[in-house]
Amino acid sequence: MNYLIVAAHPDDEVLGAGATIHKLTQRGHKVDVCIMSAQAAARAFRPEDGELESDTDESMNILGVNNRYKGGFPNIEMNTVPHLKLVQFIESAILQSKPDVVITHHPCDTNNDHLHTSLACQAAVRIFQRRTDVKPVDELWFMEILSATDWSVNTAVKNFTPNTYVETGKEGINIKLKALAQYRGVMRSFPHPRSEEGIFGLAAVRGGESGCMYAEAFECVFRRITR
Repeated sequence: MNYLIVAAHPDDEVLGAGATIHKLTQRGHKVDVCIMSAQAAARAFRPEDGELESDTDESMNILGVNNRYKGGFPNIEMNTVPHLKLVQFIESAILQSKPDVVITHHPCDTNNDHLHTSLACQAAVRIFQRRTDVKPVDELWFMEILSATDWSVNTAVKNFTPNTYVETGKEGINIKLKALAQYRGVMRSFPHPRSEEGIFGLAAVRGGESGCMYAEAFECVFRRITR
């Protein structure tokens, strides 16, 4: 199967689905990643452009990512970009990737760019209803990002409610941490959720919820079964 991860920033793809990406690629599935704001100019402790690009490539190589689509939308200013431009960029990745499953941010994320990426992705996956020459997407999943999805303080929006779990094992979480370690300045000390303890703790909780040996959790919000 073909999977496309649509993430707002470099490292979101690992935080939300790193162990899942690794498991899928190890089993022969194709995983592509589309990053909307590849330079992440507003990031704290941000490396130089070339360093961040190198960090991104090294991280994705560890996970076995196939193709990378890197956008230049402004970091933490995605709300200033016309919605249509965001949608069209994701559509272009869908046209090239031909995914069966698309995974993106949950719209309740406190991070503004995550919200706008999610909204644009929700519109983009419907491209097959507008163009008969496009391979339909079978599933749309929302992922959770530590320090963003957990800060779902807007009670007007439905919180992340996982219903799909991918067992990763301890080895899968170690690979996720190795991929995250390629990004300079991303990891924090405990009790920050973006710490080794926070990431292992969440994987243990999601595993316990689903009877798995550690897991990453997703919310499947669209599924087509045609065969």
